[in-house]
Amino acid sequence: MQTVAEASGRILQHITRLGVERVPLLESLGRVLAEQVRAPMTLPAWANSAMDGYAVRAVDIDGVTPERPVRLRVLETVAAGGFATQPVAAGSAIRIMTGAPLPEAADTVVRVEDTDGGTETVVVRDARDARRNVRPRGEDFEEGDLLLDVGAALGAAQIGILASVGRSSGDVFRRPRVAILGSGDELVDVDRFDEVLAGRKIISSNGYTLQALVRDAGGVPVHLGVAADDPGSLRDHLQRAIGCDLLITSAGVSVGEFDYTREVISALGAEMKFWRVRMRPGAPLGFGLLGTMPWIGLPGNPVSAMVTFELFVRPVIRRMLGHTRLFRRPVSVVLEERVTIGARLTHFLRAIVSTRDDGTATARLTGPQGSGILTSMSLANALLVVPEDHPVVEAGEMLHALPLGDTAGLTTQFAL
Repeated sequence: MQTVAEASGRILQHITRLGVERVPLLESLGRVLAEQVRAPMTLPAWANSAMDGYAVRAVDIDGVTPERPVRLRVLETVAAGGFATQPVAAGSAIRIMTGAPLPEAADTVVRVEDTDGGTETVVVRDARDARRNVRPRGEDFEEGDLLLDVGAALGAAQIGILASVGRSSGDVFRRPRVAILGSGDELVDVDRFDEVLAGRKIISSNGYTLQALVRDAGGVPVHLGVAADDPGSLRDHLQRAIGCDLLITSAGVSVGEFDYTREVISALGAEMKFWRVRMRPGAPLGFGLLGTMPWIGLPGNPVSAMVTFELFVRPVIRRMLGHTRLFRRPVSVVLEERVTIGARLTHFLRAIVSTRDDGTATARLTGPQGSGILTSMSLANALLVVPEDHPVVEAGEMLHALPLGDTAGLTTQFAL
């Protein structure tokens, strides 16, 4: 059996980022840049005002106080997008708006609050802005500067940079097409819910949760449906994965009499790498290569499928997307309750992480930890990691937790 770290490492050594495609700028959010972007110009192109006020020469306001103000002649008004028609002469000012180019000879912008707001003449009552409130030319970047490198994750700020240098599209690494296949004679889709109510079938919830997880990780889910517990049905469904970048199956990788997935995958020519991991939930995890397409066989229990997706599939999708940061960052938490485990395996327990007023992160379990209790997963915002050599962990002791998204770090009140 592989350890969790060993299994992750063995999977990722076979994963590379995908090819490049060009997408419209507003569709690039969350993608990874596949090209270098250099500045084609200097920004800002000219020194400009950092606030609404009056452009002046510092020497004309040196020593000014509320008790000893100075009156300057206002030459003109310059709005953002406009340019002054004349330099600032001695004893004069130009009324200026935020972002407007600084007039020639001016080295200061006096904020409007320190004046009487005049339009013909202006009274300046404070010198605190002398030689201030001016954004210099090239403050953001100079022509030729490297703005974004290959591998940059594109968030709102990066998209703003691309727009500021005239890009309406960008080259990014392609999103992986992820084939998802469930199996089991007992499974039906939601359109057959009457059979569930009659107690004869159960809903194939994994098909929905895995598609949602793939989308959340940045991939494109390709649902192959639900195969019967029959080798022929599995083969037929797996043929639909042709052209995909990654294959995920749920169920059928254990040692049960009707667990055919590994057998069928192998018969199709897959190179099997491993199929057991020292963890709970999720020990029956398979990995292999079907040609060039990686296959990850997840357990069938809903919680086991979600936990193993988080640990092993999400990093694969992120690497295919071009990311270098692949894993959730663990946080140290103080237990609010006693936690015990049975088998000597690394356990990933559903937990709720909270933050005390002093900044300490704490964790408590969501309740019973059965691998079929999907509602407990819906309550969790983290996975509490209990090492196999810690069969009992008392309240007040510290462990690590893997946040699921960002909710573990959110609070109900604004706080600094």
